[in-house]
Amino acid sequence: MIIVDTALARRQSEGRPIRVGMVGAGFQGSGIALQIMTAVQGMQLCAVANRNIASAVGVYDQLGIQPQRCDTRAELEQAIAEGRYAVTEDAVALAGADGLDAIIEVTGSIEYAAHAVLAALEHGKHVVQMNAELDGTIGPILKTRADSAGVIYTFSDGDQPGVQMNLYRFAAGIGVRPVLCGNIKGLHDPYRNPTTQEAFAKRWGQKPAMVASFADGTKISFEQAIVANGTGMRVARRGMLGPDFSGGDPGAPLVPVEDTVSAFAEHIDPAGPGLVDYVVGARPGPGVFVLGTIENARQKHYLELYKLGKGPYYCFTTPYHLCHFEVPNSVARAVLFADPVLTPKGGPRVGVIAVAKKDLQPGEVIEEFGGYEVYGVADNMDVVRRDRLLPVGLALGCTLKRAVPKDAPLTFDDVSFPEGRLVDRLYAEQEQLFA
Repeated sequence: MIIVDTALARRQSEGRPIRVGMVGAGFQGSGIALQIMTAVQGMQLCAVANRNIASAVGVYDQLGIQPQRCDTRAELEQAIAEGRYAVTEDAVALAGADGLDAIIEVTGSIEYAAHAVLAALEHGKHVVQMNAELDGTIGPILKTRADSAGVIYTFSDGDQPGVQMNLYRFAAGIGVRPVLCGNIKGLHDPYRNPTTQEAFAKRWGQKPAMVASFADGTKISFEQAIVANGTGMRVARRGMLGPDFSGGDPGAPLVPVEDTVSAFAEHIDPAGPGLVDYVVGARPGPGVFVLGTIENARQKHYLELYKLGKGPYYCFTTPYHLCHFEVPNSVARAVLFADPVLTPKGGPRVGVIAVAKKDLQPGEVIEEFGGYEVYGVADNMDVVRRDRLLPVGLALGCTLKRAVPKDAPLTFDDVSFPEGRLVDRLYAEQEQLFA
């Protein structure tokens, strides 16, 4: 948003930068910090929380800054007030600390992130997160808590769900009715795991399980679920359509995404709420697309003149998503304009369920997203509720009570839950409110 740069320049000239705390200091967190500290005027990254304090220190060490270690909320507040950069292992203390306008949450965790986000909302701070797993599990109830506190809870610019929502708003803003929000992938194999993805992860400095969650469909399911929850759209079927034009070969030539429209067309109900989906093997490779319709014949004429074809579905694309480069824009939109990038519209429309990646046996523990036990699949919430299907965001840490065959969805009755988790309480509250 071009208006953001002018507003941030004004805050810079007035000596009133937006003061930000960040929870998470991994691959994305490090990049976000670098972006704020080197390229964004009118914003200051005051403090970073991370369970491994060395990684939090490393965020500032990128620029030769030595932060102060703080063990309590009072120490954090004093450092912030005195303009000293701070790091801590206590995410809840940072989330509640006075002197911060917004919290960026970028851990990819569930339980840990839930505590931090809830604390930030309860202390009147805007929350910008790049955590589709959290948002796709309990985002609607967190949005409800944010509304009660009078603050913004939002996903971020830069990652594909936020880019889709920006494109959705653009299309709707010119009078085109979006009927499908799409994500573009290079690979989909539900059986990928940390072992198969180890070499790729090492090359890019990422965690193997996280990379596996991209390949096995868990991440794309969460991403499209939160787009559905922000727009009111649904999935055409469990797992989405996901047409694959690569023939299973990630190195195959890519087809223009405009040429994939026919794979979705028969499933689109022009009078319905619209669909979220994805395509494999299309270009622009790391981008997103939105399909839309328009009724006015004269406007159809103009769209054809402007090279968007004859319809009935017009394809709008953004050819990139720049992740950490764009997150500061989301913070500015929330703090300065009360404009969320992507936030739940109400109750959840689509959930992400756990499906067995192998034959599971009693006593096995579901360890992590992208792990060896389960993969995540998007499904409509009416089906999730009807069949008591287990959200994969709740499945982590659960123990199998009985055998579940490969490729079968897990239910609440298949597992025992760890005791005392905040995420379970919030999910139950969300279901009581919206089911």
